[in-house]
Amino acid sequence: MVKIVIDAMGGDFAPKQQVLGAVEALNKDKDLSVILCGDEPQIKGILSECKYDASRVEIVHTTEVITMEEVPTKAVKSKKDSSTVVAFRLLKEGKADGLVSSGSTGAVLTAGVLVLGRLKGVSRPALCPIVPNHKGGGTFICDCGSNLECKPINLIHFAIMASAYAQAAYGIENPKVGLLNNGTEDHKGLMLQQEVNALLKETPCVNYVGNVEGRDLMYGDIDVMVADGFTGNIATKAVEGCGKAVSSIMKREFKRNLWTKLRALLCGDIIKKIRKGLDYEAVGGSMFLGLKKAVVKGHGNSRARGFAVCIAQAANAVRGQMVEKIAARLEKTMATEEKGEVSE
Repeated sequence: MVKIVIDAMGGDFAPKQQVLGAVEALNKDKDLSVILCGDEPQIKGILSECKYDASRVEIVHTTEVITMEEVPTKAVKSKKDSSTVVAFRLLKEGKADGLVSSGSTGAVLTAGVLVLGRLKGVSRPALCPIVPNHKGGGTFICDCGSNLECKPINLIHFAIMASAYAQAAYGIENPKVGLLNNGTEDHKGLMLQQEVNALLKETPCVNYVGNVEGRDLMYGDIDVMVADGFTGNIATKAVEGCGKAVSSIMKREFKRNLWTKLRALLCGDIIKKIRKGLDYEAVGGSMFLGLKKAVVKGHGNSRARGFAVCIAQAANAVRGQMVEKIAARLEKTMATEEKGEVSE
């Protein structure tokens, strides 16, 4: 049975949505158990109104919460009994297989590195969310904001880790990887992109298809898009804003008058499918790649449904041996680096 530890106090609507999401995940997956880290009286109060298998739920009481406004490094070091730090400590001690948090991104990244630790050979861990695409699935983008300034080797590792994640957790064999750039030609991009483009062509374990542009994130023939954190974050937020804009425009136009309202009724099923296809909650959170265990960072405003998806993400990554596959690919790449085929 897979056990996921949950930062129940992290997020805009904690702990209620986190607890309800955990219950939803438990009811959908009979081979799952959870540890809820947070204020025990509050958690028990919410659970008392739910139907679930109590034998698969453990509560670890914590007395502190790391807020979004706090400096991450200082908070992680000073708030030893926060739900975030305790959750990572339990994960490090082997009491859980994976972790989910919707708390402060900075605190999750900091605790991930300082408490849990990186895999051997990982130059920098990275956040890898999934963006809905036109095919009805999703495109992985790595990194989306945890590393603003990168060296070529960092992006090589992002490609390796995201490929292993796509295969292990989602069953995508030999994922197609593209490098986010301002054009598809080899000479395009800054020096970083030009160097990475050349190196990825020679990198083992990566099915590299070349440079891709921003539109390919949602409308391209790739599974993974690699980017430095600064560019990747802008691309991800732009797509998120586009989805919200499309939904808002559709809502406004269909409510314009009686005739448009009638037309909306006639195509209601199509509208629902479009909204579902643009719903970031449906694809879950960002996997924090490069750590010793599976860690998913959910959206800060995640509701129960979205949080349940994040828990399923973590569980699927554990079952698919994502961390082990990343380690194996990195080991192969390091062997290649020693021969001089890939360098910084």
